[in-house]
Amino acid sequence: MNVRKSNVKLVTRTGAVLTATALSLALAACTASNEETPSSAAPSASDTGDAMMELSGSLNGAGASSQESAMEAWRAGFQTAYPDVTVNYDPVGSGGGRTQFLDGATSFAGSDSLMDDEEYALAVTRCDGDQGALHLPMYISPIAVIFNLDGVTSLNLDPTTLSDIFNGVITTWNDEAIATQNEGVTLPDLAITIVHRADESGTTKNFTDYLEKASDNWGHEASGDWEGAAGESGQGTSALVQIVTDNQGTIGYADASRAGTLGTVAIKVGEEYVPFSAEAAAKVVDASPLSESANGESDLAYEIDRTTTESGAYPLVLVSYHIVCHQYDDEAERALVIGFEKYVASAEGQQQASSAAGSSPISADLSAKITAILDEVAAA
Repeated sequence: MNVRKSNVKLVTRTGAVLTATALSLALAACTASNEETPSSAAPSASDTGDAMMELSGSLNGAGASSQESAMEAWRAGFQTAYPDVTVNYDPVGSGGGRTQFLDGATSFAGSDSLMDDEEYALAVTRCDGDQGALHLPMYISPIAVIFNLDGVTSLNLDPTTLSDIFNGVITTWNDEAIATQNEGVTLPDLAITIVHRADESGTTKNFTDYLEKASDNWGHEASGDWEGAAGESGQGTSALVQIVTDNQGTIGYADASRAGTLGTVAIKVGEEYVPFSAEAAAKVVDASPLSESANGESDLAYEIDRTTTESGAYPLVLVSYHIVCHQYDDEAERALVIGFEKYVASAEGQQQASSAAGSSPISADLSAKITAILDEVAAA
């Protein structure tokens, strides 16, 4: 290994280990309430390998800023169960996270978009063995179209109108295309200012994928780099949201957990307008197939159905992944990665993320599938 990806110690113990019950109690203490807490907890030490082990040291990850709030909750929960472990996460954006992972600087990446063919190939070199890396869907969240107009908290918009706005074709808020979908709403004769991400972003990739597939007038391929009309730009989710918050007439897009008190758009699906929600986002993921580019059955990379007409579904959604190696070059790093990722995929971890970030918990079946895949991750 050329670059040290984690600093961990692995200690085999002959004495008592922390039991699942004790772990459950420890994790419950760090939730907002002990009521209605899922029964599953962080994995016991023995779940991370064949021997009974104690984890300590640092685990480093980087990537999607959309996961930042959820990651804070995951880190707190896991570190409560394993107080000698420090989990670090740098929310540099999906592209930066994949780059750091593929360069060997981190043990995992957070990403709102899938690796491309070139990155899959690089992962074979970065990870020990010939199977490369795989995607584990850990965070499901709607993307909110956010705007700032005095006195307006919600708007109805169809995909064609959204495309025209973000392409700079519709330039004022009282344009007929907007007004006809929002009877009774007072719209100002005010210029629309588009706000987009300045950095390569998985949120941008998912947003433009929606515009490309759900409308017939976007005219650009889905991309993590903004290709729509010029406007204001912000580095990362926080900067984009701040620009929209500070300026009247602005419109942008962000992980729904960051929408705050800004106005949001209900998008047209079939014959109805659907506002974002965790439940509406989960409906779309459950109905979507795996991508044809997935690297085998263990690579859970989804192809989201953006054109669904299912009632109550919200197709403007991101599935954010943790990208990990099929094989690590030492048992200590493998054990630490598996321990953390099992906690993230657990009912406890998913509930922590939902409470902190408003995300949609993955299903019990998907959680079990991820756990089985993690059990197959090897060490050289």
